[in-house]
Amino acid sequence: MKPTCFLRVRPSRRAVIGESVRANDHTRAVGQLVLAALCWSLGGLLIKSVTWPPLAVAGGRGAIAAIFLVLTCRGLRFDFSRAQIIGAIGYAACTVTFCTATKLTTAANAILLQYTAPVWVAIFGAWFLGERATRADWITIVAVLGGMTLFFADGLELGAVLGNSIAVLSGVCFAGMTIALRRQKDGSPVESIILGNALAFLIGLPWIIGAPALTTSGWSALIALGVVQLGASYWLYARAIRHVKAIEAVLIPVIEPILNPIWVLILLGERPGPWALLGGVVVLAAVTLRAISSIRTGAAAKAA
Repeated sequence: MKPTCFLRVRPSRRAVIGESVRANDHTRAVGQLVLAALCWSLGGLLIKSVTWPPLAVAGGRGAIAAIFLVLTCRGLRFDFSRAQIIGAIGYAACTVTFCTATKLTTAANAILLQYTAPVWVAIFGAWFLGERATRADWITIVAVLGGMTLFFADGLELGAVLGNSIAVLSGVCFAGMTIALRRQKDGSPVESIILGNALAFLIGLPWIIGAPALTTSGWSALIALGVVQLGASYWLYARAIRHVKAIEAVLIPVIEPILNPIWVLILLGERPGPWALLGGVVVLAAVTLRAISSIRTGAAAKAA
């Protein structure tokens, strides 16, 4: 009887290089998501400097962001595929519904309920992307929602059913946009964002026409909203989402509403209360641990 011979098949050099590139892309993408959240967090301060109705601000910054992205992105291709159109509609709907919810309920309710998006991505990501949420993802989602509840506890209200419902819808739209952009990971998701900004402009145009004239500081804030808070942030987001799972693309940027009051603290000296501080620590810790775990997973795949 001949002895059985086990041969160890070593991966090819090309396969090893490919895994290394993917791991590096993933690590870079996590950093891009953090930077995108940093850009998003400037919205609270900048919007207060623009004396326009919320939908006019949404439309104005959308137009500027669309122009910025067209000028800074090369090789754009608008094929109007199903994923591209859904991504654009989801983006515009997320922006418009959030502005509307902020008018009809408290800002705290609007932010907290919009950031239920990770729950919807965890549920529907498995169906539409084949990306199942892990136990670590669900633990992070629960920790983040708990921390944000503590953070915004002083501003939360049980009333305003319509505003709260629209805020939940905003979270669903955010999740839908993320899944649609992730579906385009082998292409270029930035076209959906440009179309979404153009659509937001069209929706806000009637309010822009009737809005009062802006001062120099108002125009500066609006341009900053379009170029930095939306343009640069989604320039980063569109590149990042090609190399991270959809659940990571909505969990890591959840630090955005926590960063917003930090800017207020630095520039205006308004200090958050103890419960807000505790909630902020919980959210930042949960997101940081999830990001570190994600990077380590990528590094382990690279080493293997």
